[in-house]
Amino acid sequence: MTMFRGGVCGLLALAGFATWACTAERETTATSAPALVIAPDVEARLAQFARVEITADLAALSAAERAALAEIIAAARVIDEIFRLQQGSHVASSAAALAAAAGPLVAPAREYFRIMQGPWDRLDGDRPFVGTVEKPAGAGFYPEDLTREELELWIAAHPADEAALRSDFTVIRRAGEGLAAIPYSLVHGGALARAAAHLRAAAELTEDETLRRFLLTRADAFASNDYVESDVAWMDLDAVIDPTIGPYETYEDKLMGFKASFEAYVAVNLPAESAQLGRYKQRLPWLERNLPIPDEHKNFKRGTESPIRVVDVVYASGDANAGVKAVAYNLPNLEVVRELKGSKKVLMRNILRAKYDAMLLPIAQRVLTAEDAARVSFEAFFDEVLHHELSHGLGPGTLTVDGRSTDVRTELKELYSTLEEAKSDVMGVYNILALIEAGEMPAELRAALDPTYVAGLFRSARFGVHEAHGQGVIAQFNYLMERGALALDAEGRFATVPAAFPGALRDLLREMLMLQARGDYAGTQAFLDRYGRPSPPMLAAIDRLKDLPVDLDTHFPLAAR
Repeated sequence: MTMFRGGVCGLLALAGFATWACTAERETTATSAPALVIAPDVEARLAQFARVEITADLAALSAAERAALAEIIAAARVIDEIFRLQQGSHVASSAAALAAAAGPLVAPAREYFRIMQGPWDRLDGDRPFVGTVEKPAGAGFYPEDLTREELELWIAAHPADEAALRSDFTVIRRAGEGLAAIPYSLVHGGALARAAAHLRAAAELTEDETLRRFLLTRADAFASNDYVESDVAWMDLDAVIDPTIGPYETYEDKLMGFKASFEAYVAVNLPAESAQLGRYKQRLPWLERNLPIPDEHKNFKRGTESPIRVVDVVYASGDANAGVKAVAYNLPNLEVVRELKGSKKVLMRNILRAKYDAMLLPIAQRVLTAEDAARVSFEAFFDEVLHHELSHGLGPGTLTVDGRSTDVRTELKELYSTLEEAKSDVMGVYNILALIEAGEMPAELRAALDPTYVAGLFRSARFGVHEAHGQGVIAQFNYLMERGALALDAEGRFATVPAAFPGALRDLLREMLMLQARGDYAGTQAFLDRYGRPSPPMLAAIDRLKDLPVDLDTHFPLAAR
């Protein structure tokens, strides 16, 4: 094993990778750098991302709050370092090779490395575009040679270690002949201490008590590895500055689906827009009761506070700024907090608008019939995103399987995120239809709902039809085609069938929810195998989109200042 030394850090400074790579020198080791092979089409890959500047109105912030915002952004910059380390030691060695390289492909490769947060192409099944090293299924969370079978056997033989090994907030390493769980607070201790110092400095500056409490409890969590109290404080946060920072999503862990990646969003709250949507959280119990599954599988134990925030993003980092950019998120993921407080839905208005203009509208015009494309609207897109996020807080959560208490995520392992995202897509539209029928959403929204949803499926499918999340998107499309809710015209364009759409959505949602309610891993795999393969007509439609941007290359000028 070789350590990165000062000379490498100097080279990395030229490429803009110095801070996190030099942290890697202190906190991890890496294997020898692979030969520098750059994908010959790297410029075309880079062109898939439309460069946009994401700005926000900071007029509502006092001088003290602006100073606090700067400290929170400084903490968020540290998150980039940690996230790249979480992907494994090959990220640092690839960055070092790129920093020292020359040639016509190097500059676009560095830009694409920045967008992907590493040498693996997230739009191409995580295959390398720099170097030749394949991304480990478990990223940097596990020994690279660890298999799922070996881990499950070890857990079965050492039940006292199960909670630590399955924790969202540990890495697993070999310890002699066995396996050991090491808390994030130890693995990333140096970087987390720096991030915590910035959060505490921001807490001293802010004039808002709810923000101060979140910043201080989250700084403490970075050292204790216990995120429950700070997640509760985040749920109670009601300030003009709206930060989200910590380990949350488990998408990077494709081995087991357990381990959480670090991310950060630093945003400003839009209270008027948030207040307009707040009425929907009062309807969550009704929406839970309205789900198309038996009552014994419905989850009435979760908290229903479910605040809804509409924000403009000022800065994003880590998992929040890697590859394809989210337009909204629903957190926290810890089921104990969700049952106590519900979950918070955050819609990023400036990101949503940029994606609608750059991608959704042009996609609709190419894959839908002219009649359907004309009905697509930003309002429907916004509402579908909102209700997708609300749907993460509905449906099965904790379960009893074979006499033991567990939860959906634990039982479905690496398939959980795929099914959960697809379920929330479908449930979001199902719930809007129910609210329209109940007179609580405008009836004129109905005409835009179906085509906007289908255009959104094509937008998501372009992120990779053969990767895990893409399977869930393709499954929705194929199911609706099978049930007659979508039709194909002579030109290969798709039309929604309004009479068939609600029933097909209801049946699809019931099937997904019952897979979750049973904790049915094998059934989920069978469902994805059956429906999760792209059809020739869908592939042909996606091919017509190849000159359109796939996603955004986001830049944050306010943070740079």
